[in-house]
Formats: sequence, C-alpha cells, structure tokens
Amino acid sequence: MVIFEIIRVAFQSIIANLFRSMLTMLGIIIGVAAVITMVAVGSGAQRAINDQIESLGANILNISSSRSYRGGISRNQMTLTVNDAQMLKDESKYIMALVPEIDGREQIKYKNKNINVTVVGTTADFAPVKGFKIEYGNMFSLSDDDAKRRVAVLGADIPGELETNPHELIGSIITIKNQPFQVLGIFEKKGSVGYRNPDDDIWVPLQTAQYRVQGTDRLETISAQVSESVSLEKAIVEIERILRREHKLLPGKDNDFTITDSRIFLNTAQEATKIFTFLLASIASVSLIVGGIGIMNIMLVSVTERTKEIGIRIALGATRTNILFQFLVESMALCILGGLVGIGLGYGASAMLNEIAGWKTFVSPSSIIIAFAFSGIVGLVFGLLPARRAAMLDPIDALRYE
Repeated sequence: MVIFEIIRVAFQSIIANLFRSMLTMLGIIIGVAAVITMVAVGSGAQRAINDQIESLGANILNISSSRSYRGGISRNQMTLTVNDAQMLKDESKYIMALVPEIDGREQIKYKNKNINVTVVGTTADFAPVKGFKIEYGNMFSLSDDDAKRRVAVLGADIPGELETNPHELIGSIITIKNQPFQVLGIFEKKGSVGYRNPDDDIWVPLQTAQYRVQGTDRLETISAQVSESVSLEKAIVEIERILRREHKLLPGKDNDFTITDSRIFLNTAQEATKIFTFLLASIASVSLIVGGIGIMNIMLVSVTERTKEIGIRIALGATRTNILFQFLVESMALCILGGLVGIGLGYGASAMLNEIAGWKTFVSPSSIIIAFAFSGIVGLVFGLLPARRAAMLDPIDALRYE
C-alpha cells in the first residue's frame, strides 16, 4: 500500500505542475520521435535491399566484359559475344539458364512523344532468371527471338514517360531506331538495382537487337543461373574454362572478362545501410540524453521548491527510501510518458515520409521497445541525483526552509 501511495503522490505532483511537466518531457518526446523515425528510414532501406536480393534469384552469376583504364577513364572492351553465350549454353553442365544482354541508348517514338532510353536485347529467359514479372500483356517467346520479330516489353516507368495508359500501349506500335515494334507486355515496377533503374528500359529479343537495332554480336553481360545442387565456385571454374578456350587465352594470361555474384554488391550496400542506420540512431539518441539532463535540472529545482513538503513527510513518518522512490517515480513517469508521445510522433513522421516523400520506412516492434525502455532508463539515471538529494535532506532544516 505504501508503494501505491508513493506513486499516487508522484503523479499528483506531475499533474499539479502540468505545463512545466509537458515542457520537461519535450526533450524526451523529440529524442524518442527522432530515434523511431531514423531507425524506420534505415530499416525501410534495408528491407528494400533485401527485396532486391531476393528478386535476383538464387545462384546467379554475372559475366561481364572486362574494363580497361586509360587516362583515368574506364572503358568496356566488349569481349563477350553471342557465340560465347551459345557455347556456355551448349557445353556447361552446371548452368540451368543463360541470359545474354546487348544494350544501347535509342530514340523511342510513340505518337507525338519522343524519349531516349536503354534498349536491351535478351532472351525469353530474362524474366524468370532476373526475377521480373509481367504486369500487363506477355513476354516475347523463343520463336520471336528466332524469327527476329520486332516486338518489345517495356519497363514499368515507360508508359508514364510516354504519358500513356499501360493498357493502351499493349498491342500498340512504338518506333525504335525508326523501326516499328509491337508492344507485347509491360513489367511490374522493379526499382533501382545497384546503379541502374530497369524500370526505364525496353527489352527486345536478342537476335532482333543483334541484327535490327544494335547491329553487333557484342554483349554487355551474360547472366548465368547455376543449378541449385552446384556450388558457385565450381560453376565459375567451368565458365572460365569455356570462355578462356573460346577467347584463345594462353595459360598465365589474365581473363578478358569478369565473373561476379550479383548479390555481393547488394550485400555490401546492406552492410553500409546498417552502419548508416546505427549512426542516425546514435545521433538521434543524443536528444534523449539532452532531454534527460533537462529532466534532472527541473527535478533539482522541484526538490528545492518542495523542501518544506519533504520535511513534513519525513516528520510524519516517511522514510528516506520513500522520498527517494517518490522522486524516482516522478522522473521515470515524465520520461515514460514523453517516450509514449514520442513513439506516436515518430510513427506518424515515418508514415508521412512514406506517403509524401516516397521513402520506404518500416517501424519495427524492436525499435519501439528499445526506445520505450531507453526513455525509462534515462528517467532512472537522471532522476537519481535529484531523488537522492531529496532523500538526504535534514528534516529539521527542511521544516525551517522558506
């Protein structure tokens, strides 16, 4: 019963000085809201990267032409060819599917609209291997590739750039490099992958790109999907053996191509995002410390103002432990109430960033629990000094205090 009485008295004191209590909580409110918002931004970025990693599919190797550096400028030597992709497909025991890509910037015309985008020549396996999904229409087929048909599949942002309804584009004719192409389908929105946004691209069959658009058999990249039962290292050795033979590279000579796991770059970005989130949360946590200092100062002032009241309580039988506990409860109550308000504001700010600014945010339950617990700890730590000072007052001096 004594404990409940102490808690009741502590909350009465907070309510009696409500405006000052609200100002005291302001630092904690801002601190908790900042922590929740910053962690939500970082967590949202991590989830976006995780989605990209999952969309890349399992066991995907990216084979690209080697790059040379002259005068500090990077140049792609375009050492890969369509024949290289065909040899890998015919001879490899460990590769399930291959996706060669020829790309280049081209002018696209539709009615009175004219845009410049990347046109990618690839195979019908592109969508399942790269994790793309058709939202409207269909993907071009192997027969379209063999017949070198002028058909195309658009990235999700292309209809917007052409200021046209996606449904209207399906079956319509667009002009690529002054040649008519029929739109077969439109991909679902993918989002940026690394440095590139595929939603701005257009895809055509590989042989159509080779003979009708780009006029070359040189490939930018080849994506290889390795069988699930095979390690990537074993597949890399096999790919190197086939390509070195095709490129007539003598023993001891460096490869004129590179083989990488596409997910490595996103994993690196994920680690960087984690560090960035931790730094943001650390900076925001400073506001909590500042808020705790503010609460300590106000509580010290409160002890001075209530010196006579403390003396009367001690004279009526309250122990020093009771006084200590009362002021600790007041301090922790201020911080916890401020923490609850801050959590609400932080959640609202995260939702606003998601809706208005378009940032992907995610408020995790763990961040709410940590912020709430930390606000309580701040109240305990910074309330200890004022509570101890109140408990150590001499009752006689306290009763004489004016």
